[in-house]
Amino acid sequence: MSSPARRKPTPKTPADEDTGLHTVPPGLWLMMLEARAPWEAIALAAVSPWLSRMPSGDGHTVLVFPGLGAADVSTVALRRFLKQHGYQAHGWKQGTNLGPRDGVLEGCRERIRELHKQHGQPISLIGWSLGGIYAREMAKEMPDLVRCVITLGTPFTGHPTATNAWRFYKMVSGTHEHDEELLAEVRKPPPVPTTSIYSKTDGIVAWQCSINPPQHAHTENIEVHASHIGMGMNPLAMYAIADRLRQDPARWKRFDAQGARRWFFKVAHQPEVVTQWY
Repeated sequence: MSSPARRKPTPKTPADEDTGLHTVPPGLWLMMLEARAPWEAIALAAVSPWLSRMPSGDGHTVLVFPGLGAADVSTVALRRFLKQHGYQAHGWKQGTNLGPRDGVLEGCRERIRELHKQHGQPISLIGWSLGGIYAREMAKEMPDLVRCVITLGTPFTGHPTATNAWRFYKMVSGTHEHDEELLAEVRKPPPVPTTSIYSKTDGIVAWQCSINPPQHAHTENIEVHASHIGMGMNPLAMYAIADRLRQDPARWKRFDAQGARRWFFKVAHQPEVVTQWY
């Protein structure tokens, strides 16, 4: 038998890369930094005149999913921002998000069908934290009805215990075991343009759990300076969302973090790839 010291290392494949599977939750210091969320709301109000100068959208429909333990009231600021930029923004109308309880997923499906039928075109889905899981999974089930998916601090990869909200999730959802097959499916990206907006100073979700694998040309990851609780009110996140929603789905391309943007945003994916969507 050859000596281990002389063995050649096995080349890594994309599946071997770190996808957050062994990541630990954010520490106490990052959790304490979540207290800055109110300041993000104040900052949004302060820079609203600047954000209002951004080009308006094409008026298509956007459905927003709230995070764990939150309801549509938590996404009011985000939906107001979207409406100010010309979009038809709607809440999920499923009450407080306490996990995929009986009837919730079917309610999401019906909401998407209703909005698609009402407006006659594919809709964009935005999900904050756990809401992003709903958005991604609905896009997988109904790709013909979905234009794009944008998630905010959503832990779609890695292990559920890599978040500081896992115990609360178990308590309110009644989930006590990890379904590894289900987790593997959740990690797969939807077949539509998909953006993950995340923060390395997120005090609830380990940022590694919000990274789309780079080998998928229709996915991207945009890093912003934000708290988890305040991400849906953060000016940088709002800017990125507006930029992504303006993308033509027939010729989608990844976020450009060059020029002045490099001072505010970072991207975690391969160089820009233009993808045809027909």
